Amino acid sequence: MPNTLPPCQPRSRADLFWSFTWLALQGFGGVMAITQRELVDRKRWLTREQFVEEWAVAQTLPGPNAINLCIAFGARHFGLSGALAAMAGMLAAPMVIVLLVALLHADLAGHPVAQGALRGMGAVAAGLVTATGLRLASALKTHPLGLPLAAAIAVLAFVAVALLRWPLIWVLLGLGSLSCVLSYLRLGHRAATRQQP
Repeated sequence: MPNTLPPCQPRSRADLFWSFTWLALQGFGGVMAITQRELVDRKRWLTREQFVEEWAVAQTLPGPNAINLCIAFGARHFGLSGALAAMAGMLAAPMVIVLLVALLHADLAGHPVAQGALRGMGAVAAGLVTATGLRLASALKTHPLGLPLAAAIAVLAFVAVALLRWPLIWVLLGLGSLSCVLSYLRLGHRAATRQQP
């Protein structure tokens, strides 16, 4: 991975709180695409490679990926108070919105316009996630596995989960463990070849 540091950092805990609040308000149905655009492209708090690594770690931890990412990011910059500020930003506004929607749900749940709007939002969220995945694929060129092997593992994961309907936990444990072992071996091989005269 290149040793490039992001050019910008959060200025304060309030900056973290409001930035993650803005992310949460934009990320209806899936926040990954918005998070990548905001943290990497707009704020430049992370490089593309760092975002891919952070997101991968966030996915392996229990709990929602976006919450795991914001806690880790906030803790790195301001410790426990930064983690709490980022998490509060990610949760506060959506919680208020969900409570308001729950109050209105009984009246609007059967309305055809509301059902169509929800279906449309789901399609948009799927498109955003797909577009972000394709944009972040270039970061795999610097990964120890390389783009072809990483793509092969991704295809295997898709086949196992989407087509064969295997439980996600077993696919993650199997292919995730395989990826970790292969990455470890390739990094060890690279280090050994660098040390040779």
